[in-house]
Amino acid sequence: MARVGLIANTDKTACRLVVRQAVRAIEASGRTVLMEAATQAFMGRESDTKLTVAALARAVDLVVVFGGDGTMLSVARDLRGVLTPVMGINVGSLGFLTAVSSKNIEAALERVWAGDFDLDSRWLIEAHGEVGGKEFVQCALNDFVISRGAASRMIELEVRVDEEMLTRYRCDGLILSSATGSTAYSLSAGGAIVSPSAEVFTLTPICPHTLSNRSLILGLKSTISVRVLNQKPETLLAADGQVEMPLKAGDEIVFCRSRHRLNLVRLNGSSFFKTLRQKLSWSGSNV
Repeated sequence: MARVGLIANTDKTACRLVVRQAVRAIEASGRTVLMEAATQAFMGRESDTKLTVAALARAVDLVVVFGGDGTMLSVARDLRGVLTPVMGINVGSLGFLTAVSSKNIEAALERVWAGDFDLDSRWLIEAHGEVGGKEFVQCALNDFVISRGAASRMIELEVRVDEEMLTRYRCDGLILSSATGSTAYSLSAGGAIVSPSAEVFTLTPICPHTLSNRSLILGLKSTISVRVLNQKPETLLAADGQVEMPLKAGDEIVFCRSRHRLNLVRLNGSSFFKTLRQKLSWSGSNV
């Protein structure tokens, strides 16, 4: 890994000190540091080269992201189609996508140089359709959420799986989550925790009017079509809680597995289940 790219959450001033620490460690190892344009400006580094996130990833052997899970989700969408390994440095509380605490960055980089890591390859999911007379395609790593706007009224959604009618939901919203996103909004809405190695979708209604409507696990090769039936209230589609677009009655969105993956660096000795125990404060005893 001769060239390392850095991407920081520029809204977190605490990232600046951590990035400086990483730059010193990377350059001391004889490797070259590159930054995408916003991070470069954030760190006060002058350069004629202004790289986008995707262009940076194509130019380096490793991408290091500083922030939290939200920063990782944004980077994942920008990187779709680029398979450069990505390592998340958590600046804040423990996250599910960030592999390393900012307190351990130098030791983590040494382990990466030594090859003491593995890659977790995560599928992105995709939504496509026609909204407002325009075709769109959007990717997400965690989830897509169809929800009501500000009005406290239910929305009505017709859902088909592989062209077969599933049901009509009257609810506050509907979450379509990847296995990676099962520990995010879907979990809060009563969905199952899913191992990220499982190739499935989780379809979870938010506060459904019919109490028998429960979270549903579907194969990742499924195609899920959702049609908006309600005229009011306002209905919104969000990707990873960060990219929103309004929907109208009659709009139909098709969800499927993307052809793109994200390669996450996982240091040996860490695991999804270890993170679960730490994040959710699980405990137990051996008999």
